[in-house]
Parts: sequence; structure tokens; C-alpha cells
Amino acid sequence: MSMDAKLLRQARQRLDARRRANEDRLAARTAEVYRAAPRVRELDAELQTLMSEVIRSALGGGSDVSGAVEDARADSLYLQREREEELLAAGFPADYLDERWTCAACRDTGFQGTEMCACLRALYAEEQRADLSKMLNIGEETFDAFDLEWYDETPDPRTGISHRDSMDFVYETCVRYARRFGPKSYNLFLHGGTGLGKTFLSTCIAKVVAEQGFSVVYDTAPNIFARFEEEKFDKGEDPESTRSDVRRYMSCDLLIVDDLGTELATAFVTSALYNLINTRLITGKKTIINSNLTPEALRDRYSPQIVSRLEGEYQDLPFYGRDIRIQKRDRQFGE
Repeated sequence: MSMDAKLLRQARQRLDARRRANEDRLAARTAEVYRAAPRVRELDAELQTLMSEVIRSALGGGSDVSGAVEDARADSLYLQREREEELLAAGFPADYLDERWTCAACRDTGFQGTEMCACLRALYAEEQRADLSKMLNIGEETFDAFDLEWYDETPDPRTGISHRDSMDFVYETCVRYARRFGPKSYNLFLHGGTGLGKTFLSTCIAKVVAEQGFSVVYDTAPNIFARFEEEKFDKGEDPESTRSDVRRYMSCDLLIVDDLGTELATAFVTSALYNLINTRLITGKKTIINSNLTPEALRDRYSPQIVSRLEGEYQDLPFYGRDIRIQKRDRQFGE
């Protein structure tokens, strides 16, 4: 399981901001106390000097280092008691100048030893959700909201299977895929006409997989290949951001490419698509591709190498039925 470097960096920046805010609040409390109780400033300076002397004694060695440390400890306790009394006398709580953290477990560093703290993981999850929300309606689109009633239950004369039964299989496949996602998962190729639920089910998968801690990137084919082109020909206004996006497409645990076939058909795009698909296959990263193209149109549009990988390395999930958006419109206006 990998974490998206860009989103992790954003999460750590938020954690750093929390830590700085806590430091600023401590500095403000300290200034307030020093104004009201100047003796506290003197005591803090004495405690700092005492600590420095202990460190010098320990580093310098000598026969009575332990004795010096014990004397300093006694002096420190005495000064701390006086400091506490000064705070209380000035009307402040005894712990008013103690450091405070948003997360006491890691003291807002994001790590407990070598392990990432739960607070940083939570911030990362928020960044992941916000990133997906730029493209998807992940708040409302859930597997439970997928309604098979929009698909005709009349058996197809050629197969004897209704569109509803076919889509029930597609739905169950997507649910299992999302809930069991991992290194051994396969790739998916979702294809069919517009308005049949490809983006909806992809959104549901993205949400569930991301909630399990996997890195998920969702973008349209035109956007993806525009970023590839910007990186290749140095066209973008922010080269580092462009390179970061391309790295995310290549390295995330799950990449969902929406609307394949709507991008410009150029030699560069064909090469970039092959590189994207092939690299992710080689590195074991998982990909879901959505397209309105029929299998025949797919073969006409792309190179045999691309088609071979889509047909051989992706589970084919055809979507059937009539555009749900049109059905909803017709129902709304009584047509």
C-alpha cells in the first residue's frame, strides 16, 4: 500500500501549520505571563542556565558528575515550585506555560518513533477525499444508492439475459472489487453508452478503496494526456506540479481513467497511453478505464499493442441499457 506523495506533503503541511499555531499560542501566553509576573521570566532564565550547566558537566566528565546532576535536580525542583507559585499568584493556572499539542501522542510531528501517527493518517485521508471530490460526487454516490430499477428486465432475444441481470453482475463485481482491493486485484475496463453508470460505479470504487488507505487518483483521459504533454514539452506554468501529477498517474495504487476515447487522437497520445498502461502493468499497479467506445471502435482507434493489453489484462465489464439521465428527464416531464 503506497501513499500519494503530493497528498502526504499537503497533509504534513497542515500538521506543520498546527504545530506552528500551538507554538505561537505558547509564545503569546509566555509574553502575557512575563508582563504580569516578571519574576517568571527570571526563573525561566535560571532554569535554562541550570540545564546548560548540567549538560556541560555531563559532557566534561569528572569524578562527581552524578553528584552535580543530583544537586542540579534539587535546584531545578526548587525553581519550578517557585515558578508555579508565581504563576498562581498572578492569576494563571500552574500549567499555563506548558506546551500543548493537537495530538499528544506524537506532539504534532506525525510520527511515533518510525511509525506514522494516526493524526497524520487522518489528515492524509482528508486530503485524499478532498482530491477525489474535485472530480467526483463522493458524498452522495455510494453502492447502496445504485438503483437497478433503471435497467430493463426484459430478456434480450439474443442472449436470454436482461439488461438488469447483466448490470446486477457488473454491480456485484464492482462491489467485490472495491471491498477486496489489494495487490492481487485485477484491472477493469468499463465500457458502454453514456449515462449507464460507469462513472457512478467508478466513484463508488474510488471512495471505498481510498477509505482503506490506498492511494487513488481519478481523472479524465483528456486531462491525463494534457499533463503528459505538458511534461514532455515543458508547456505548463508549474513544471513541478505537472511532474508531480504524472508521477501520481504512474505510481498510485489505483488509477481510474474516465472517458477514454474523448482525448485527441495523436501519435503522442497513443504513445503516452501505451506507456501508462504498460508501466502500471509491469509495476503491478491497478487501473480502471471507462469508455463509451465499443470494442470495435477501440480496435479502430488504438494500436494493437494497446488493445491487446486491454483485452488480455483487464476484466471486461460491458454496460447495458438506456441513458439514465434521459429516463429521469422523461419521468420528470411525463414523457
